[in-house]
Amino acid sequence: MQFRLSKIAVAVLSASTLSLVSAAYAAEEESQLPADDVEVIQVSGIAGSMAESARQKRFSNQIVDAIVAEDIGKLPDNNIAEALQRITGISISSDFGVGESVTIRGISENRVELNGRSTSGTGRGGISLDDFPSSFLKTVSVIKSPTADMIEGALGGTVNMETVRPLELQEPLVAMTLDGEYADKTENFAPKLTFAAGRNWDLGNNGTFGANFVFSYLDREIRQDEFQTKVNSTESIDGFEEEALGPNGTFQYRSENTVRLKTEDRERTAYAASFQWAPSSNEGNIYLDLSYSELSGGQAGYDFLDVGGTVTANENTSQTSNGYLTDYDLVGAFVIPKTESDFAENDSYSHALGGEWQLSDRLKVSSEFAMTGAEENGVNSQLNLRPVDLDTYYEALESDPTASPGDYMNKVTATVSHESDKVSSVVYDDPDLLTSGDTMVVREFFYDEYKTETDEKAFRFDAEYAEPMDLDWISSVQVGIRLTDSSYEYNQATLYMDPDEETKFGDAYKKAMQVDDNGNETDYHAAQTSTDSFSGIIEVNHDNLFDQAGFAGENMLAGTVNAYDAELLRDDPNGTFEKFQALWVGTTYETTGSLQDNLVEDVGEWKKIEEETRAVYMQFNLDFDELTAVVGARYIETDLDSTIIEDTGYSTGSNDYSDFLPSLNVSYSISDDTIARFAAAKVMRRAAFTELSPAYSISGTSYLTGTQGSYELDPYRVTQFDMSLEHYFGDGGLVSGAVFYKDVESFTVESTYCYADSRTVNNQQTDEQWSTVCLLENAGESTSDINTASGMGLSDSEGMAYVEGMKDAGLTGVIVSRDVNGGSGEVVGFELAYQQTFNFLPGPWAGLGMSTNYTYAHSEQPNGLPLENISDHSYNLQLYWEWEGFQTRLAYNWRDEFLDDEDYGKRLWGAGSVGLGYDSERVDVTSGNSYRKSRGQLDYSASYDYNENLTFVGNVVNLTSEPLVYKTARGDDWRITEADRRITVGLRAKF
Repeated sequence: MQFRLSKIAVAVLSASTLSLVSAAYAAEEESQLPADDVEVIQVSGIAGSMAESARQKRFSNQIVDAIVAEDIGKLPDNNIAEALQRITGISISSDFGVGESVTIRGISENRVELNGRSTSGTGRGGISLDDFPSSFLKTVSVIKSPTADMIEGALGGTVNMETVRPLELQEPLVAMTLDGEYADKTENFAPKLTFAAGRNWDLGNNGTFGANFVFSYLDREIRQDEFQTKVNSTESIDGFEEEALGPNGTFQYRSENTVRLKTEDRERTAYAASFQWAPSSNEGNIYLDLSYSELSGGQAGYDFLDVGGTVTANENTSQTSNGYLTDYDLVGAFVIPKTESDFAENDSYSHALGGEWQLSDRLKVSSEFAMTGAEENGVNSQLNLRPVDLDTYYEALESDPTASPGDYMNKVTATVSHESDKVSSVVYDDPDLLTSGDTMVVREFFYDEYKTETDEKAFRFDAEYAEPMDLDWISSVQVGIRLTDSSYEYNQATLYMDPDEETKFGDAYKKAMQVDDNGNETDYHAAQTSTDSFSGIIEVNHDNLFDQAGFAGENMLAGTVNAYDAELLRDDPNGTFEKFQALWVGTTYETTGSLQDNLVEDVGEWKKIEEETRAVYMQFNLDFDELTAVVGARYIETDLDSTIIEDTGYSTGSNDYSDFLPSLNVSYSISDDTIARFAAAKVMRRAAFTELSPAYSISGTSYLTGTQGSYELDPYRVTQFDMSLEHYFGDGGLVSGAVFYKDVESFTVESTYCYADSRTVNNQQTDEQWSTVCLLENAGESTSDINTASGMGLSDSEGMAYVEGMKDAGLTGVIVSRDVNGGSGEVVGFELAYQQTFNFLPGPWAGLGMSTNYTYAHSEQPNGLPLENISDHSYNLQLYWEWEGFQTRLAYNWRDEFLDDEDYGKRLWGAGSVGLGYDSERVDVTSGNSYRKSRGQLDYSASYDYNENLTFVGNVVNLTSEPLVYKTARGDDWRITEADRRITVGLRAKF
């Protein structure tokens, strides 16, 4: 590892450091920090936690909010993200109902730090907040206005997780938590165990040594139910004479009705140890922090969906004022059962060796070397079926030996009725459609293995000198450097039937040809692919499916459906592959060897990013009695190398840039209890690693869409301003208001083109998605225009046949999206907060308290759309009560609708606000937009201190079982997801 520093940075650093060191040695007195001067804050209970968070906010020189543990390792929520959503300006993103990341004032590009240093995940922001045990932490701070000494890279703010330092322990500690978490959809109890121990040793003249150790274990099974549709635009409906009420004279209707059931298993083991030594003079300390976590788990799921069909009116057909059909038939649809499994093992670490020393009464220096890294090994796999009318197909074979089973789909009529915010009713005219094994054949098997590695080595040195030149209005000046060497590497191996042609096992039931002893090929008899002769097919049914949103009527997709066992696919992929291989012996799809033998490295997917940064800063801490200020600047140089593999070998592109980031934080004490603050800063955020590689990646298994990055992407750059007014009263009482403005100078915007990929001829799945396949003018030539067959007036069967013919001729491509630097945008808003414990009330009522906040955030980007994941309005309300060892809390979080995904993909290309669909001009910027409807969630927690050593605890996440509802740009829902209500009971012991 080599660190380089620019001449400018060296000059600034050298001059500043030399002046500080010279002044230090000229000082007459040596520094000592008597232990009696160290303030010890004892936090106890909810009110104590709220009071300490207010104290930290009050005495910070920045705009900061914090969550403080009620006791050692006891944050108010079991998940860090879910705890942070109680803070003003914070919203969370969740997966399977579990909070995993936060947006700060509407911005998702933030940093997650541990004790002020980087954490490692597979991306820029650091570790996912649901992967770090909340029991390890004493405080989680959200810093909204940066200072020059902070690490760059946060646009919204920095989440800093702080652990307990060994020398902070006032007495030996042994603590243990044992919880059982019940998930009501999976009906599974998950064990959660945390053990912590620590103590200090007085070594006399040799100083003081402390050590602590924390262990955490979680084994959880949760589920997510999802119903979604594809939204289509059309100018006419068979059998329906009403005038279309949709935009541009269109009707919109839902097809591809899909029920998706996924169960996630997650096992996490985490360890952390910290060692600290301080000399007897208490002049400083040296520490060694070690943390390591192992995370393994996967998702096993089923997709049941209908495909195709001509929309036709029935006697109940009507339309809404938006032109959406609410009752209709899909004539000629066929139903597909898909089984999928994702599995990953992730090992991550964060280690640091550092210390700080008071060289004199004025000069303090600190230094740290940190190593963080993560390695994730994962698997994505699918085994899919197809409905074929085998009896009719066998009859056709008697007169036409070239008949293909693909031409004899078991097609049905689906009657669809929709009710807002409920799962649509979907009924098929064949009651045995989904459970009859002799009408299902095995279609395809897909399997990918991938590996992602990230690591960062960072060195920093900081110096602080108090009252330089005896100027008492400059309380101190700080300088420092930080050098990093980071890397990201991704590679993937894919199961190919024919590695030379890069042909996957797609559409095997209709493409596999029988090969005789002379090598002649004839059509393969599809009976051998029937699921009746393929072990592992099970009946899938969940009694509590969609118990939160409810149904608009019967939905056969949510009933009993035959599919391949997802647990077999997850737990025994080799066995699944062997069974799949056995179907194609003697055909052109025949393979030998194991699953691993048939994996081929996808060199086109390989990418490596290497990045070096060099940062230097200077910061002045000013004190004018009632007015204090922190003013400084940070200068950063970034060198980037992005390497991919092309036909000619390795190809590396380089980019380098520099940023100058000034910052100002001013606090003015209007009175002893009232503070006004102003902050201004420039901040930057480098593009995600995946966005910095020009490697072309296929999305999913259908060869319809892909992504591509560029190493020439500039970072996001934002200029931000903040003003706040804070009033403190009583024991932890607080009323505050703040306004903020962020001017985003460099957005990335999405650009799309139709990429000519020769692999589409053998692998692209056009029958399901013919209307969204991009078409080429000439084989092998990519085009910037996105042209499809959707506007050609073709029926479903005609469209499938036309696009299939174009694919065979090499005239279909892949829609590839890539980010390019775009224009500017803004985020503007304000925050209001209030908290108070009503300890002036008589008797038990004195333990009553509340905390509430409201945030308004409005955003706009160059195309006129808001930024993703920003709600205009959001608020939190917490009511708590504690008395004689008993604590209880109700916490309600609500946020307005927001743009969840600017381009969700093919399911919403026809759902734009002006009804134009997805065309080459992208005239309708809302085409593809998915919004999440406003939603509130109520959580509950309670605890009882049996004695000073033992506490019983319990909480409920999503007490009222609220689903997530997603809508189109025109306000009609198209997707509903539900996750478990999680109930936890447990025991905490502390000695």
